[in-house]
Amino acid sequence: MEQEKYVAYVSTYTHGDKHGIKIYDVDMEKGRFHEKGKVEITNSSYVTISHNGKCLYSITDFGIESYIILKDGSLEMLNFAPINGMRGCYVSTDYTDSYLFVAGYHDGKLTVLRLKEDGSIGEITDEIFHKGMGSVAERNFRPHITCARMTHDNKYLLVADQGMDHVNVYRFDIVTGRVILVDIIRSELESAPRHIKISKDGRFIYIVHEWKCYIDVYSYEDQDNDPVFEKIQTIENIENANINASSALTFSDDYSFLLSTNAGDNSAVLYSVDKETGLLTRLFCLPVSGEYPKDASLFPNNKYMVSLNHETNDMTFFHVDPENKTLIMNGPSIKVDVPNCIIFHKLK
Repeated sequence: MEQEKYVAYVSTYTHGDKHGIKIYDVDMEKGRFHEKGKVEITNSSYVTISHNGKCLYSITDFGIESYIILKDGSLEMLNFAPINGMRGCYVSTDYTDSYLFVAGYHDGKLTVLRLKEDGSIGEITDEIFHKGMGSVAERNFRPHITCARMTHDNKYLLVADQGMDHVNVYRFDIVTGRVILVDIIRSELESAPRHIKISKDGRFIYIVHEWKCYIDVYSYEDQDNDPVFEKIQTIENIENANINASSALTFSDDYSFLLSTNAGDNSAVLYSVDKETGLLTRLFCLPVSGEYPKDASLFPNNKYMVSLNHETNDMTFFHVDPENKTLIMNGPSIKVDVPNCIIFHKLK
């Protein structure tokens, strides 16, 4: 049986390096990366792949760039589209790959753009500035949107606002590409909800909170065209939240594990996921041998892990053994300047 082949895309800020996306061939047997290519783009703070696996979208200064994913995993640019605002920090698509959602940390703006049939980016269909005063008049004195992603039924857009300590729930109109606020999932004051993940079957929502370093788990269902969320678990990423900050939140390829990271302590936290109840069980919290692990991911075979260390400008690699709850260094680090996020892609 032929071994499945993967590439990994790593987005980076471009401080002296104009290539904001690095492409790596993935060695699934040895748990390592080999540089394959790089893409010239400014300050790629986040990348995502369309649900049909055909296109990659990246944040760049002043907008979004779209790319066709070629057979060998290389990228061919389709187009650039402005977002009528400051540089975004997060991008995702709806489940029909008809729309693109951009979260703006700096200006607290949500932007919705239409996608064309070839995957290129079209016009803006909606834009909303979050408003209000945050819980303290310091860093979060105003809205900071950090994530925007659809529920799996493609009905509601969940938008995390780190500055306002809540997640806005918008009903999404697939025809017009417009959104309307229908609910708010409120978090603790000064908890800073950062990223949202959703279980494979769409029934459970996971929200990691940057400043208070915990994950909230909610059940979700659509009742008579109204979203219903019920909190079923709160679990700490790490103690001493006042000297740490949680960042990454990533499911394993098979949705059996959920991975998070903590800056300050510079650790990775692995949870097993009960797919029936949605509940998390913490397996370990162990060091990543780098500073500020802004993102991390299990390899698709769950045997290895990579951590993107934003402050030490490198990626560190590990053997992962969930059963024995261990994380063991796997070879030397790979240098990459100010990495932001990583995504694996299976070649077809």
